[in-house]
Amino acid sequence: MEGAIKTVVMQYLSSARGKENLGGKNFQKLVQSQLGNILSDTESSSAVKEMMRGLDDNQDGKVSFQEYMTLVGYLATSLSEQKASGQEDKH
Repeated sequence: MEGAIKTVVMQYLSSARGKENLGGKNFQKLVQSQLGNILSDTESSSAVKEMMRGLDDNQDGKVSFQEYMTLVGYLATSLSEQKASGQEDKH
C-alpha cells in the first residue's frame, strides 16, 4: 500500500509541474493517463471540465492535491463496493 500512495503523490506532483494545483490541461492528462481504465469520458474535455468543477471546492478553477484525493477516494470506494458485491454474488 505504501507504494500505491507514493505513486498517487508522485503522479500528481509530476502532473502539476512544480505548481501547487493542476490546471485544466494537466488535470485532463493526469486522468487520461492514470485513471482512463477506471473513468469513462476522460477523452472528452467537457466531461473532464465538469469533473473538475465538481472537485473544485474553493472554486479557483484548479484542482489541488486535496481536491484530487477526493476523486481518488471516491474511485477507491466505488471499486471496493464493486468487488464486495461481486464476491457476495459468488456465495
